[in-house]
Amino acid sequence: MLAEIAEQPAALELTLANEQSKYAALGRFLKQKDIDLVVIVARGSSDNASLFGRYLIEVTTGIPVSLCAPSVYTLYGAKVNLSRALVIGVSQSGEGDDINIVLESAKASGAYTLAITNEAGSTMAKIADEALLIHAGRERSVAATKTYTGQMLHFYMLANALAEHSLAIEKIPDFTAKALELKDQITPLVQRYVFMENCVVVGRGMNYGNSYELALKLMETCYVVAERFSSADFFHGPLAIVERRFPVVLFGPAGVTQQSSIELLDRLHELNADCLAITNDVEIANRSPKSLMLPPDIDEFLTPIPFIVPAQLFAALLSEAKGLDPDAPRSLSKVTKTI
Repeated sequence: MLAEIAEQPAALELTLANEQSKYAALGRFLKQKDIDLVVIVARGSSDNASLFGRYLIEVTTGIPVSLCAPSVYTLYGAKVNLSRALVIGVSQSGEGDDINIVLESAKASGAYTLAITNEAGSTMAKIADEALLIHAGRERSVAATKTYTGQMLHFYMLANALAEHSLAIEKIPDFTAKALELKDQITPLVQRYVFMENCVVVGRGMNYGNSYELALKLMETCYVVAERFSSADFFHGPLAIVERRFPVVLFGPAGVTQQSSIELLDRLHELNADCLAITNDVEIANRSPKSLMLPPDIDEFLTPIPFIVPAQLFAALLSEAKGLDPDAPRSLSKVTKTI
C-alpha cells in the first residue's frame, strides 16, 4: 500500500499523457448528442471517486449528475429511460457484475456509455462505447490508492472536455508529489491514534468524496469504525456523538468551504474534541490541535487528489502502528463481485 501511494505522481502523469487527447474529441461528440444527464455507477473506492466526480461535473458544466443505485437494475429489474444520458462505469478491475449489468441496461435504453478502468481487457471495457484507462499498472494492495486518484483524474479530464473553462489539471501530479513529503510528519503523528476505535471524517464540496474514502480506508486497514459527514450535515445531529478527545479528521481547503470548516473547528474546540485537519489554509491549521499543511497555492478545485494522499499515508501507517497488515485486510479480496 505504501509503495503504491508513492507511485501516484508518476501514474497520474502517465494517465494524463496517454488519455487526455481522447477527451477533446469525446467532448465535441457529447456536446453534439445534447446530453442532459450524467449517471455514474460504481462501488467502494470507485464510488467515492464518483462522488467527487458528481460535484465537479455539476459545478463546472451545469449538467445534473446522478450516482446510480445498481440494485434498481440488478434486484428490482427496473427499466430506466437513459436515452439522453451519459452513463459512466467506474471500476478498478472492470469486473464488477452489478456495474456491468447497469452499463448493458443503459446501452439498451439508448445511453452513451464510458468505462473508467485500470484493465483494458476487462468486461466493462468491452461493454462500454468507449474505455478510458487508468495507467497505474497493476494494483496489488487490496486498499485502492493509485486507482482511486486515477479515477478522479479522469473526472477532471471529462469536466474540462465538457465545460466552458478548463482547470489547470497538469499541476496535479506535482501537487501530489508535494503531498508525499508529509510522510515524515505522519509517521510519528499516528502514534497519537494507535488506540483509536471510532472517529468521524468530515469534508465538504470537492472534498466530500475524500471523507468517504478516508473513512473506508480506516475501516478496511485499521478496523476503526469511521463515520463520514459533510461539515454542514455534521451540525444536524451527529455532533451529539462528540465528547472529550473524540477524534475528528477534517479535509479543510482554502476556498468557499473555509468558513464552514472554521465554524466546525470552533464548535469542536468547545467540546474538547481531538481534531486533525488536512488543509492548505493557515487559519484552519491554527484552529486545529493537529494539522497536515499542504501548499497554499493549490486551488480549491485541485485539492482533492493531493489532499487524499496524506490521508492514505495516515491509514497505512496507523495500520502498521496498530500491529496490523494494511496489505492483507481480514475478510477482503481485491475484486468484489455483487449483484
